[in-house]
Amino acid sequence: MGPDVLFFFEKDPAALGLYEAFERAVLALVPGAGIRVQKTQITFTNPRVFAAVSFLPARRKARRPDHYITVTLGLNRRLDSPRADAASQPYPSRWTHHFLIGSPEEIDGELMDWVREAAEFAAAKGR
Repeated sequence: MGPDVLFFFEKDPAALGLYEAFERAVLALVPGAGIRVQKTQITFTNPRVFAAVSFLPARRKARRPDHYITVTLGLNRRLDSPRADAASQPYPSRWTHHFLIGSPEEIDGELMDWVREAAEFAAAKGR
C-alpha cells in the first residue's frame, strides 16, 4: 500500500481496513487491475474504470455508519437490490450504482459478482 492511499484515508483512517479488504477482493477477482488514487476517489481499471472507492455520502447521515467507504460500479443495467444506495443512468445502457460499505462482511459474494460484472462491462467497451 502506497503513501498515496494512506494520504487518501487521512481524513478517516478507520475506513482504511474496509478499503484494504475491498482492494484484496478486487485484485483476486480481476488480476492485473490497475489502481489509481485521485483526490476524491480511488479507481480500479482494466484499462477502463470499472469500480471506484470514495467517501461519497450515498445515504442519509442518520443511516450511515461512523466509518465507511462508498463503492461505485458502472453496469449495463439497473440493479434491483436494496443494497444499492443510489443508482443513476448517465446515458443509455449505462447505470452507475453506489454501495455504502460499513463492515468487511458487506464485501461478500454478491457485491463481488457485481464487481465482476462491472469489470466485464468496462472491458467490453474497449473492443
